[in-house]
Amino acid sequence: MLYHLLAPLAKQHILFNLFNYITFRAAGATVTALVVAFVFGPGIIRMLRDRHVGQVIRAEGPASHAGKRGTPTMGGLIIILGTVVPTLLWARLDSRYVVVAVAATLWMGAIGFIDDYLKIVRGKSQGLVARWKLVGQISFGFALGIFLVNWPLAANLPAASTQVPLFKYELLVFWPWAYVLFVTFVVTGSSNAVNLTDGLDGLATGLTAIVAGAFAVFAYVFARLDWTKYLGLYFLPGAQELTIFCGALAGAALGFLWFNAHPAQVFMGDTGALAIGGALGTVAIMLKAEFLLLIAGGVFAAETVSVLLQTGVYRWHKKRRGKEYADAHKVFRMAPLHHHFEKLGWAEPQVVMRFYILGVLCAAIALATLKVR
Repeated sequence: MLYHLLAPLAKQHILFNLFNYITFRAAGATVTALVVAFVFGPGIIRMLRDRHVGQVIRAEGPASHAGKRGTPTMGGLIIILGTVVPTLLWARLDSRYVVVAVAATLWMGAIGFIDDYLKIVRGKSQGLVARWKLVGQISFGFALGIFLVNWPLAANLPAASTQVPLFKYELLVFWPWAYVLFVTFVVTGSSNAVNLTDGLDGLATGLTAIVAGAFAVFAYVFARLDWTKYLGLYFLPGAQELTIFCGALAGAALGFLWFNAHPAQVFMGDTGALAIGGALGTVAIMLKAEFLLLIAGGVFAAETVSVLLQTGVYRWHKKRRGKEYADAHKVFRMAPLHHHFEKLGWAEPQVVMRFYILGVLCAAIALATLKVR
């Protein structure tokens, strides 16, 4: 909105020319997101506490988490507010990249909100029935895939395609319906990956800031014709507006981390986790950088794989040799992966900080692939 109001005034006052620079607007969005989180965060937390919107702790969870019961949840509202408002203020509102990214955040956040609401109303940990949550995620991914196939954002590239890391000008091209399924898988997988990672104070929040920061760089680079020529990447005109969205998401995550750091005053809940995952997956799809999301979000991926591996092996052993054998031969002491290290005796802040370090490493590797081609 500020771009549309102030950039045209650059001819009269040179100061307003700043709004033509994507770096200035991205920095403005990041700072605004922090301010929004700091200003509105305490009020939202107080509202959640007054309404007794407290966290429900799983009976099978670590014993050390019992003290978290009753901590306000649904704090993802702070992240959504801190992402959407700065994006609408600083980004170009005529950008389809921005419209789709905001729609993904709100859609997935709504699914998470319903899930959290049902948890609190029912007083049970399962919330929204898993299959209905999955239907909501798949429906958005399916709709996004169809939209991108029929109205591609980058007219210079095949609609049903994605870039392959480590190779210059290398595209993986899909059949249209295969691409729709691929997009659905990425969006659903990304949203669930963040949700599974959100199990320790500040863990998913800090990792979100790291991955969003990396994708802000990707969006900026992919939209620069000179840089894409130099690096052997495909040029995505207009994608620079996603730099603003990713900056806002990173700022909102850091602002929320102020309240979510150990010991947490509030949890993001599915409201925040599904919104973040859906947003990151959608941004990666629009930038044709799904494989870079897998690398940059390596910790999210590892958490998801740990759950799939634990569940798959457990069921296989249980079917062949019974429950007692399956209980004695688990792959991890507990899944997701962060709980495994808690069971090994690591303190919660220690697990979180070490996962941050791994998250920075994964993001650095993803950024390095731009040059290593």
